[in-house]
Amino acid sequence: MKGQSSYMAKRNEVERKWYVVDASKYPLGRMASRIAVMLQGKHKANYTPHVDTGDFIVVINAEKVKLTGKKAENKVIYHHSGYPGGLKKFSYKRLLVTHPERIIERAVWGMLPKTKLGRKMFRKLKVYRGSEHPHEAQKPEILEL
Repeated sequence: MKGQSSYMAKRNEVERKWYVVDASKYPLGRMASRIAVMLQGKHKANYTPHVDTGDFIVVINAEKVKLTGKKAENKVIYHHSGYPGGLKKFSYKRLLVTHPERIIERAVWGMLPKTKLGRKMFRKLKVYRGSEHPHEAQKPEILEL
């Protein structure tokens, strides 16, 4: 007697779409969690855990991202060089001025798997400071979260 088997997507069968998300419309965490789901492909019927079935996401207006409460002043990112005394601290307020893309990238990265596949998924995220992006040729759809 033959058993039933589940459908498993193949790498060359996956169709990827491009989506544009306006960061000025949504709070950071809600936007990041929805983007992480889209990058992994969990919104699709053919989702397969060991295959990257996700779509490309282009985030615009990163400098206008909404931070609720006092996160801009109180939330801090730490980075260590590995050398003694090499700890650096950056507040979100400072990052919003210098590198607002990193705030969104860091939030999404925290919600993706920390594996080779997770890094591949993360590379499909494109974050831009202003409202312009170089991906018009892919004809991205506007994504309402």
